[in-house]
Amino acid sequence: MAEEVKNEALQIIGQYQNLPRLVVFDLDYTLWPFYCECCYENEMPNVYTHVKGIIGALKERGVDMAVASRSPTPNIAKTFLHKLGIHSMFVAQEIFSSWTHKTEHFQRIHRNTGVPFSSMLFFDDEDRNTQAVSKMGVTSILVGDGVNLDALRQGLSNFNRNSGSSSTSES
Repeated sequence: MAEEVKNEALQIIGQYQNLPRLVVFDLDYTLWPFYCECCYENEMPNVYTHVKGIIGALKERGVDMAVASRSPTPNIAKTFLHKLGIHSMFVAQEIFSSWTHKTEHFQRIHRNTGVPFSSMLFFDDEDRNTQAVSKMGVTSILVGDGVNLDALRQGLSNFNRNSGSSSTSES
């Protein structure tokens, strides 16, 4: 399944001339279907069906990825990223509890990567986070049931619209 999703994600990504320099993901209810603080480190986590294929496709296309999570249990979150074998896919992991709706997370990601906010694409399941980060110039996508191919398509489309570039193929 992950390979099929990866191939479809590569096709979606290939439709756009202008790709984000950095794609940032929330964790809880964005990459995986639970809150870390409701779990124990010794549990085996799972991700939404399309996640591994999408991050594999982004990696293959040379798009850097990062994590921005307000989880109050960063140790569990980091342990789960390791258990899932995806921790090394992320150039930055900002996982800490905060009341700033992730603006502080993005300031740190920007400082550590040098990537401008306008070159970032962000996926999150909380409207308040996507709204706050959008005001910083980040293209932000609200996901309903985790990151999937439709969210990726919407994200890349919005990113290209926001950056003044269009898709190479007319839909």
